[in-house]
Amino acid sequence: MEVRGSVPPDQAPAPRPYEGVWRFAAPALDSSVPQVRRGVRALVAEQGVPIDEDTLYGLLLIVSELVTNAVKHAAVLSPEIAVEVAVGADWIRVAVEDNHPYRPKALEADHGQTGGRGLLLVKTITGEAGGQCDITQTATGGKVIWAALPLRTTAL
Repeated sequence: MEVRGSVPPDQAPAPRPYEGVWRFAAPALDSSVPQVRRGVRALVAEQGVPIDEDTLYGLLLIVSELVTNAVKHAAVLSPEIAVEVAVGADWIRVAVEDNHPYRPKALEADHGQTGGRGLLLVKTITGEAGGQCDITQTATGGKVIWAALPLRTTAL
């Protein structure tokens, strides 16, 4: 998001109809992964977010990875996770919050392992799309892992 100085409130552009922030909770269960993914897809469609197919696919893969990580690694201390979808004029951000204090790191590609590369995948998708991702601590000691992608709209 770019800030270009102050604009008097009466001259500020009105938010687009698809802009906003939506937050919901899900149990830290395997079954939540596809449910959250479908929920994010439905939200994007219902709000009319101008997102191209490739960006949507990447976003849904990121959602799956972040929710899977929370379910696999944080469920003991966080039986419920929070998911937030925020949409701006030219970006979309998804965040998954849990109450576990551990800050995971993206592992390097190791072809001998069958798992453990979810955050590497999130970083790769986000970076290739020109977005950003990070992990932040919450005031209660948990964490939020988020990824923001630019909206690459299809030509109208």
